[in-house]
Amino acid sequence: MDLPSLIPLGITLSQQLQVTHALTVQAQVPDLPPVYSTPNMILFMEVVCTHLIRPYLPSGWVSVGTLVEVQHLAATPIHLTVTATARVLAVSRSLVTFEVTAHDGVERIGSGRHVRAPIELARFLRGVEQKLTNLQSPP
Repeated sequence: MDLPSLIPLGITLSQQLQVTHALTVQAQVPDLPPVYSTPNMILFMEVVCTHLIRPYLPSGWVSVGTLVEVQHLAATPIHLTVTATARVLAVSRSLVTFEVTAHDGVERIGSGRHVRAPIELARFLRGVEQKLTNLQSPP
């Protein structure tokens, strides 16, 4: 597959979500503050990247994350709306690199870079199944 011919440089997508208690660090660690957690912010950025390139991939292909370099810059309380934006920075033979940002309506709360690898889903799942089979078989 020729990724550089399929995925245009510079395309962007923004999506929004409202911060709920379930998305806070306090939901996992009760003595921490009720603010949007870093892992949830990163997951949201990854999801936006996934949605951005999905229409450009062939049928039966998806993308998986391979690298995350993100700074969490500010706390976001419950009820605020977070907007995550992804922009394609580079496309190689096997990887797509994104600029990612997040904003909570008051200030930028996150920024960085994310890399995804488009993969043929059926082939990938066969590899996962083989791993499980190898794990269950005695050496």
